[in-house]
Amino acid sequence: MPAPAIVCSELSFAWPDGDRVLSGIDVAFGAGRTGLIGANGSGKSTLLRLIAGELRPTAGTVRVAGPVGYLAQTVALHADRSVADLLGVAAQRQALRAVEAGDPFAIADVGDAWDIEERAVAALARFGLPTDLDRRADTLSGGEAVLTGLAGLLVRRLPVTLLDEPTNNLDRGARELLYAAVEQWSGVLLVVSHDRELLERVDTTAELRAGTVRLFGGPLSAYEAQLAAEQDTAQRLLRVAEADVRRERRELAESQTKIARRVRYADTDHANKRKPKIVMNARKREAQVSAGKLRTGHEQRLDAARDELAAAEAQVRDDAAIRIDLPGTAVPAGRTVATVDDEVIRGPERIGLVGANGSGKTTLLRRIVAQVPVGYLPQRLDVLDDTASVLDNVRASGVPPQQVRAGLARFLVSGDAVHRPTGTLSGGERFRVVLARLLLADPPPQLLLLDEPTNNLDLTSVDRLVEALAAYRGALVVASHDLDFLERIGVQRWWRLTAGGA
Repeated sequence: MPAPAIVCSELSFAWPDGDRVLSGIDVAFGAGRTGLIGANGSGKSTLLRLIAGELRPTAGTVRVAGPVGYLAQTVALHADRSVADLLGVAAQRQALRAVEAGDPFAIADVGDAWDIEERAVAALARFGLPTDLDRRADTLSGGEAVLTGLAGLLVRRLPVTLLDEPTNNLDRGARELLYAAVEQWSGVLLVVSHDRELLERVDTTAELRAGTVRLFGGPLSAYEAQLAAEQDTAQRLLRVAEADVRRERRELAESQTKIARRVRYADTDHANKRKPKIVMNARKREAQVSAGKLRTGHEQRLDAARDELAAAEAQVRDDAAIRIDLPGTAVPAGRTVATVDDEVIRGPERIGLVGANGSGKTTLLRRIVAQVPVGYLPQRLDVLDDTASVLDNVRASGVPPQQVRAGLARFLVSGDAVHRPTGTLSGGERFRVVLARLLLADPPPQLLLLDEPTNNLDLTSVDRLVEALAAYRGALVVASHDLDFLERIGVQRWWRLTAGGA
């Protein structure tokens, strides 16, 4: 059997403020495609960054067989870079320019990448992207930025590749291109995702939960089937354990009644001197010893039953989920809350904004933001100050600190985590902070604009978001490639954009 490509031994990581993310992880990833899943905040992005070498372990080791290519979840945030930077070929292009200018020392920096520009252009064209390597990244849509990063991994052909939520912001056509690339991927691929279709294309599913990684053979559906069977068994064992505890408690109570009766009889005989003193004393001692043994036996069996119950409870999953409370806004039907071009947005209607990557959905939302006060959840999640703490970022909405803390706790950000620099957050954590800041604003917005709100969310959190949006009584415009999500939140009108305009 070939040696694993990625080996993590006793791997632990904590942020400087002491917030522990991973503790004692032991896992090995082999050849092929592995999908890494887990709840938001479980440490998936942190694990990828440790493997990629972007973070140093607090304890333990990471060993990787060969160079690593890494597509970060935050690739769309690097607006100040060029397309060549996103592709990861900027340094080699610079070396080529230096060689062309007559610098012989730059040859070593080129290596075997003399055709790097041709390969980069071909990779961009494969994904239907503009082939200008000097184009600024902030002119790309979120989906185009992700595809550009993916194209760069194909260009560099590294033996180990890490993808963090690669389907974020991708339209249907782009997702199909990504799916095809994953199906044909050579080498080792470790992908973090909540995209069901992508996770059906992996060879192994790995779940990060409660500080451990567990491997399941097969794609997501195989994992879910095995987990469902395990949970059925766990629920049955839990019911049996609960019944055992109730029975042992009942038998202990009955034994205590018997013990009290025996002791009372012995005390009565002794008090009434019905038998010789030596006999009565012996019987009293026998009653006390017998009572002690009976009590001890029942208590031991009750303790054992309680231990079995605790073990059974530990096997039944009850994972925490975010609790989304949307503002208590109620916009009367027919009231105009915004106008863009010839379109009028009235409360409390739901509008689904759909279209291919680059068709202008984000641009349209920004135009609305520039015209009227709204609650805006941007696709790039770039409205936070990365150098400020989570608490300070959310306090900027004008809400008192204690209310901010309570609001963040509903999004599973609590304790010392609120003091972490925002730049250290994973994509899922960053999304929750931006959403908390949006929903805690005072006064609450009458119109919410959400740009790809299901990016970075685990499946349970998406369900909670659907429930909250269904209860929101303000106007709502949502840009998304997830048609199932748009239908679930009750979209009533559709705005469809094309590359040539609405």
